Amino acid sequence: MELTEEYLEQEKKAIAQEYKELLRISYRSLTDEDKVMIRKAFETAVEAHKEQRRKSGEAYIFHPIAVAKIVASEIGLDATSITAALLHDVVEDTEYTLSDIEQMFGETVARIVDGLTKISTLKSDGDISLQAENFRKMLLTLNDDIRVIIIKIADRLHNMQTMDAMRPDKQVKIASETLYIYAPLAHRIGLYNIKTELEDLSLKYTEPEVYNDILSKIKDSKEDIESYIQSFSGQIKQALDKESIACEIKGRHKSIFSIRKKIKAQNISFDEVYDKFAIRIIYESTPDDEKFLAWKIYSIVTDFYRPNPTRLRDWISAPKSTGYEALHITVMEPEGRWVEVQIRSARMNEIAEKGYAAHYKYKHGDQDVEEQGLDIWLNRLQDALENNELNAVDFVEQFKLNLYAKEIFVFTPQGDLKSLPKGATALDFAFTIHTDVGMQTRGAKVNGKIVPLSKVLKSGNQVEIITSSNAKPNKNWLDFTNTAKARSKIKSALNATKKQVAEDGKEILKRKLKSQKIDLNEKNVNEMVNFFKLKTSQDLFYRVGIGTIDNVAIKDYASSKSNAFVSFFKNKMRRPSKTQVKDTSDEITEKYDQLVIGDDEQKLDYTLANCCHPIPGDSVFAFTTASGEIKIHKKNCPNAIQLQSNYAYRILKARWIDSSQEEFTANIKLTGIDGLGLLSEITAEISKNMTINMQSISFKSNDGVFEGKIVVKVKNNAEVNKILNRLKKIEGIDKAFRE
Repeated sequence: MELTEEYLEQEKKAIAQEYKELLRISYRSLTDEDKVMIRKAFETAVEAHKEQRRKSGEAYIFHPIAVAKIVASEIGLDATSITAALLHDVVEDTEYTLSDIEQMFGETVARIVDGLTKISTLKSDGDISLQAENFRKMLLTLNDDIRVIIIKIADRLHNMQTMDAMRPDKQVKIASETLYIYAPLAHRIGLYNIKTELEDLSLKYTEPEVYNDILSKIKDSKEDIESYIQSFSGQIKQALDKESIACEIKGRHKSIFSIRKKIKAQNISFDEVYDKFAIRIIYESTPDDEKFLAWKIYSIVTDFYRPNPTRLRDWISAPKSTGYEALHITVMEPEGRWVEVQIRSARMNEIAEKGYAAHYKYKHGDQDVEEQGLDIWLNRLQDALENNELNAVDFVEQFKLNLYAKEIFVFTPQGDLKSLPKGATALDFAFTIHTDVGMQTRGAKVNGKIVPLSKVLKSGNQVEIITSSNAKPNKNWLDFTNTAKARSKIKSALNATKKQVAEDGKEILKRKLKSQKIDLNEKNVNEMVNFFKLKTSQDLFYRVGIGTIDNVAIKDYASSKSNAFVSFFKNKMRRPSKTQVKDTSDEITEKYDQLVIGDDEQKLDYTLANCCHPIPGDSVFAFTTASGEIKIHKKNCPNAIQLQSNYAYRILKARWIDSSQEEFTANIKLTGIDGLGLLSEITAEISKNMTINMQSISFKSNDGVFEGKIVVKVKNNAEVNKILNRLKKIEGIDKAFRE
């Protein structure tokens, strides 16, 4: 592109025009002070970016102005946000520093720009784990100011709108990242219009043929749909006018992305998608009659068209946590087609379209008060952020579980309404009430009936948690919890239990070494850690505590120590001479050496995928190929998103386990003389051992003689023998043996 004087002059005029447009379309009323700040930011950005051009050839300044326009109009944020949007690339791309911005525009604008710069400067070279880390850092900035995230979404939207000049591989990468992170996040904040546009633009680059095919079909059917909407709404409009209800009836086509999703999910053609559009009735009302009018309109619509009772969505009585309010009904029209009708007041419609910003307008003035739903969202985010043990990919997965999933609403016994992500279980609910309630959960009742803790809850359930001071988390709990808070707290409790076992193991090891005339000192502990191929001293103590390292193993170590040549040779073979034992007094690591596949954790034949080369300990999933072979991929494999979205039915769970900590089922048989309190003595003796879980117990007594059977989960034979020896000491027990 030739930058002639005439072209540059025209460009200068276009930039000035864009600036005027920015002020004109601002959703919020701007004071003179606001306009001065925005003008100053505009001039600073023009100066800073004057030498820069985008890949398309246009002046770079058009990008920050476009982002500021999205922030001002489509999202409707304040002057501070518009200022930060204009300056969002200044620190990253030019000679201006953060302290310059703070000096010129104040601490708040500088903090937002800093948050945006931190997100942008992280390299993302196609590795999803880096994208996830990038996302994690973005979420950390959310603690400071939610506007960082919202401006970043606006930035991503404009980049998606202007991606045509990029290389195809970069287009696909950015579009995939948008689907993976930004579209769900926009949805969760309540920016539905932007979420829809991000999804459609992502499809345009990830599946261009599909996108163009659906787009052309929508264009072809546009006239038919418009005439259909007119005839559908004609009668209803007349009835509403008769009742003096001022309203507007609009038709809205479903997004290309959602049509594509339906075609894939139901394996149907475009023509078979029956609800390609929705009718929206937007009515005028005062705050007092808003709810009454919604149900009155519902009544009028259902006078003409038969409703589907299973498809009624009442988000007026219980708004979504994003603040979304509406009545959604699906009705059948005379030709036998289902049509979705959305009923919203003008206020509800504004909140649906602007999300976060519209809440300000209805909060009387411009005080920075988030709506209650947004507070709940931020609290959940805080719970997720508190879990520092997760790697970045797991963090994103859990965050998506918590915040992107559809919501359910359940009641406490007192009738309080609690919001949970879809798929949440009774145990998740317990941790939602309070961490202490979760930790002491013994059982749960749903609608008055006792249910397993793994029971998946549904909207409208009334849930009661039964607690006991003796209850404590076990490893199985992780299999039926979905919220980040519950998983984080359970993991912490299990780690605390492991540490207690390790402390006991240290004392046991001390005694056992003493019998071999060996001292428990740092040198010998380090030697044993290397001898048993472990990582930390705590690993050693823990495995002694659970009995994996038993008397035989300790004697092997003692005999190798007594033979200096063997010891020297083995150490040479096992590790380089410079290897040092990791001195982490409170870390108990896992020795991943076995892969289990599927819900029932079978040990099947598999091969490791060449695209991502997983190694033991990685977070993985199993993919069944067309020929029936099982391939193991890392969760952050470059192909993971494509495989999981296109071939979800072929995906199996898979995880690496530490075979030394794997639990086995053991049946214990007891006989003896029955007596008062005998059963409680037996269960108390078993529950003393923190590493053992009792699965079932059955006793029968006949004329003073009893027979009992207990099924326990143990890690090895030594644990069974330990229980048997303890049980034999109880008065009244004649025999205790393993079946």
